[in-house]
Amino acid sequence: MVMKVYGDGMSACVARVLLCLHEKETEFELVPVDLFACHHKLPSFLSMNPFGQVPVLQDGDLTLFESRAITAYIAEKHKDKGTDLTRHLDAKEAVIVKLWSEVESHHFNPAISAVIHQLIVVPLQGKTPDAAIVEENLEKLGKVLDVYEEKLGKTKYLAGDSYTLADLHHVPYTYYFMKTGHAGLVNDRPNVKAWWEDVCSRPAFLKVSPGLTVAPATN
Repeated sequence: MVMKVYGDGMSACVARVLLCLHEKETEFELVPVDLFACHHKLPSFLSMNPFGQVPVLQDGDLTLFESRAITAYIAEKHKDKGTDLTRHLDAKEAVIVKLWSEVESHHFNPAISAVIHQLIVVPLQGKTPDAAIVEENLEKLGKVLDVYEEKLGKTKYLAGDSYTLADLHHVPYTYYFMKTGHAGLVNDRPNVKAWWEDVCSRPAFLKVSPGLTVAPATN
């Protein structure tokens, strides 16, 4: 029985899981959840994730939510298939992957997701983006990218010289971000730009990116 992913491919968090599945060369079924119709708030969905958010993964009798927990599970279950996303054969390398994955979760994601929320979600709701929120989080994001610029001057990827979950987790939100008028935050940092051009050109992401179809506002 193949894994089932409940969600919409335009969701960055769903795309994060789909990207992991493709990197691990693992079969799956994407079960569509209509976010605009609020199907993720229906009792049938809430029985899988009481927080009413996508994605949800079902693997036999196991049900998981939270995208990073799901990618960790996929990477561990299929550690001998596809790309080694956790560097599981070396404890020191593995913990560095976890460290930079934590950086993404606690430093990068809050800033970039706030920007994307204002430039994508708010306009879809027929509202005007809050410029103050955008600017505040662009400043935070810039500081994180300064750290990345230094790190990526020493290693090809964030956790070393191999592509891992620490890189993968960044990709969907960054893809949306690069379509905004603020892409210079990445492009003006040569090491970050080279890293981004590398990770967004991977075959696994080229299979996922067509689903990331929402057009952000440009400012």
